[in-house]
Amino acid sequence: MSTAPHRETAVYTHGHHESVLRSHRWRTVENSAAYLTPFLEPGTSVLDVGCGPGTITAGLAERVAPGRVTAVDHAPDVVERAREEVAGRGLGNVSFATADVHALDFPDDSFDVVHAHQVLQHVGDPVRALREMRRVCRPGGIVAARDADYAAMTSYPSVPVLDEWLDLYERVARANGGEPDAGRQLHVWAREAGFAEVASSASVWCYATPEETAWWSGLWADRTVASGYAEVAVGGGHATGADLERIAAGWREWGKAEGAWFAVLNGEVLCRG
Repeated sequence: MSTAPHRETAVYTHGHHESVLRSHRWRTVENSAAYLTPFLEPGTSVLDVGCGPGTITAGLAERVAPGRVTAVDHAPDVVERAREEVAGRGLGNVSFATADVHALDFPDDSFDVVHAHQVLQHVGDPVRALREMRRVCRPGGIVAARDADYAAMTSYPSVPVLDEWLDLYERVARANGGEPDAGRQLHVWAREAGFAEVASSASVWCYATPEETAWWSGLWADRTVASGYAEVAVGGGHATGADLERIAAGWREWGKAEGAWFAVLNGEVLCRG
């Protein structure tokens, strides 16, 4: 039996508030797609699914030039942000489009590498999404996906309100049709999608310096009260505005604690066949 959600559509839990994009713009190939770099050779063609603001996209384009990168996202305004990021780096080997990963508008066997970062946790049917990624990847090519696993996130010192935040976030994400603990399930979904070879790995983001923990706690405090997540948390009856204000204050308190430390576990898969 499939472990994947059965809905084909899902509400993007985070939305595209500045506090969300603040996190997304920090991501690079080096800190978010290192497992894929052995396959990023000059001349490689890449489809970057869920490109967000384009910082990873730009890194992919730099590595595969003169190969081309096609960057897609479901949100037109975010695609424009990615276009600006790539243009600002003077890269001419990237094209852009809006797309639904459940039904990609590309012919079979179109790309050498198909990449999705922090996407499958937010879609209604990750197995169908992976089947589409497999369809547009040429024989012998690579489909790569990396997603966080919220239940595996860990922090120091222990602050009870962060446990409350995690419980609330997971409930909201699942009510929206997503799977916040996607990282541990990627390899299973890939097998269900029909891949013959699935190499599974994991890596972490770790925020350990005072500057890093201040940044991480600040963006989550802002995201908790001001982003699309806040709207669906309250609108869906999962929390009150006062609950969110209290959780945001807890994030800021944690970020100021001596020795504050936070790790995000990410599952990864490299798939063929």
